[in-house]
Amino acid sequence: MIDVNLNALLREYRSNPYEEYRVETPHTGIISFKVRAGEEVKGPSGQWMERPGSMLFTLEREKNLKEIRAEQDGKISYLREELEGSFVEAREHVVTIRHRLDKEEIINKILKRVLAVFPAPETARYYLAPELEALREQKKEISVKPGDEILVMSLMKRDTSIRYDGPPGIAYRVYFHSGDMVLQGEPLIGVARAEDMDLIQKIIQRIRSEWED
Repeated sequence: MIDVNLNALLREYRSNPYEEYRVETPHTGIISFKVRAGEEVKGPSGQWMERPGSMLFTLEREKNLKEIRAEQDGKISYLREELEGSFVEAREHVVTIRHRLDKEEIINKILKRVLAVFPAPETARYYLAPELEALREQKKEISVKPGDEILVMSLMKRDTSIRYDGPPGIAYRVYFHSGDMVLQGEPLIGVARAEDMDLIQKIIQRIRSEWED
């Protein structure tokens, strides 16, 4: 059974319902900021996320201009204004977006603490096994048990089947889309044991009724 103090978790998130997202330069170039500290920005929007987020900065390299846009809603809490117009190295931390967690994000964070999370064994592209992907597309329940081939890991043009080694249950959360690059240790699926399903539903219902976005 799940051993979780939901009251304590809710107090924790209510005391600090924010997450800080670091934005780094993807490559070298001359940086030009398009936002100011304290400014509100928007992430991608639309049914298919077809509308890009607010532009944060541009990088010019060899007369090629790359636009870097926000991936989350929030406020600019950190900005390296002194770098404006300067040459910057790759992977330089230049912007931080302070994002306020909404109700569904709080649910996902708490569920990661109560589900049996199966992490990525290596940094690679991942795909659900075809039969599981078919169930997911049909919005049907995905049952898993130890030894099941649940994923395909694609690394260096080589595909490897990944077997599940956690407790049996329902793949309650799938944290990636097939073909996504997932970093080593990041969650791939979250499994709910059959005996925990009622409690998980109660947790979700309570958060949805009590949490104010």
